[in-house]
Amino acid sequence: MPAHTRKPAALSAATIRRRRLGVAAALVVVIAAAGAGVVLATKHHPSHAANGPAAAAAVASRCPLTDLPAPGGKVPQRPALLVKIGNEPNGARPQSGLNEADIVYDTPAEGFIMRYMAVYQCTNASMIGPDRSLRWVDYHLAGQFGSPILAFAGGINPNLQAVQALHWLHNVNLLDFSSPVGVRTTNRVPPDNLYTSTQALYGLFPKDHTPPAPVFTYTSSLPKGAKPLSAAALNFSVGTDVVWHWNAAGKDWLHTYANSPDVDALTNQQVSATNVVVEIVHYTFGPYPESPGGTGDVESQTTGSGQGYVLRGGHYLPVTWHRASDSATTTFTDAAGNSVGLAPGRTWVELMTTTQAKGGITFTP
Repeated sequence: MPAHTRKPAALSAATIRRRRLGVAAALVVVIAAAGAGVVLATKHHPSHAANGPAAAAAVASRCPLTDLPAPGGKVPQRPALLVKIGNEPNGARPQSGLNEADIVYDTPAEGFIMRYMAVYQCTNASMIGPDRSLRWVDYHLAGQFGSPILAFAGGINPNLQAVQALHWLHNVNLLDFSSPVGVRTTNRVPPDNLYTSTQALYGLFPKDHTPPAPVFTYTSSLPKGAKPLSAAALNFSVGTDVVWHWNAAGKDWLHTYANSPDVDALTNQQVSATNVVVEIVHYTFGPYPESPGGTGDVESQTTGSGQGYVLRGGHYLPVTWHRASDSATTTFTDAAGNSVGLAPGRTWVELMTTTQAKGGITFTP
C-alpha cells in the first residue's frame, strides 16, 4: 500500500454531523439539477511533477488530470475526487456523470462484471452514479492521486477497514450519510438508485486545497509507429461488449455497448474520451467473497508492468505499461523503450485481465 504520510482522513461522528449541516445547502442544488438535467461542469486537465504548492503553481493554468486549459484560467484548489459507479448490464445503465470525469477507470469485479471509478478535479457533476461498493482495486489505484477523496456505497468489512487505515485517503462511505451527500432517486431500483455530486462531496472537506499532481504525461503529436484505427472492441464479459469508435469530427472516441451508443444520463450525450488506454493485468481472487456463494473479488495487479495499448487521434500503439508502486503513476513505453504520451484531454483506462484479453480484443483499421 502507498507509504504516504498525510493528515488522517477518518471523521468522528461529531465532525460528520457538523459537516452534514455545512453541506445542507448542496441538497437543494443536487435535487434541482437532477430534475432539470442541469450540468454543473466544465472541462478538465494534467502534466508531470510532484505534489505540493510548487507543483500546483507551475501548472496553475492547466488541469492536472487532463492537461487542458483550466476553467477560468485557474486550477480549482481541491483534491482529486474518486467515485465508484456501477456498470451491471441490468440496472446500472445509463450512468450519470461519466462525461464530466477527468479520468475513468473501468475495472473488473467478481464474475468479470465491470465497474467504474470516475475521477474528478477540474470539473463538476450535479449527479454521479449509480454509486456502488468499494473494491480492493480502488484504493490500490487511489495512491497516485496524493490525498484524494474516495466515495463509495458500502463494501465488505476487510475493504472498509483497509481504507479507514489509510491516513492519506479521505474515505466517504455514502451509506453512512443521509442527504445531501447521497440521494436516492425514485426512478431506479435499489441498489442502483444512489447518487451523489461533486459539490456535496467537496463540501465535506472545505479546508483541503491541494490539487493532485499529474498522473500521465502528454504530447501534442502522435507517437511514432501508431497505426490508424477506426474501432477497438473489448469483450469483457456477457453484456459488456464495449466498442470504442473513432469520431473524426469530434476528435474523440465514442463508447458503445452491443453497437448501441452509451449515453450519459446527465447530459444526454454519448460517453466519449480523448484517450483510451488498455492495460492487460494479472489478477488473483481475493480471500473474501463479495456476495454469498460468490468468488473472492478480482484483485487486478496494477503495479509492475504488462502489455497494453494507447488509443489516441484515430490511431493505436502497442505499449508496455509500468507502475513501480501503489503511490506511483503509470507510464507507457513503445517496443523500442521510448516514452509514449497521451493527447491532452479526458482519458479512460480499461483494466483488462489476462483471462479477458485472450481473444477479447479486436482492432479494426
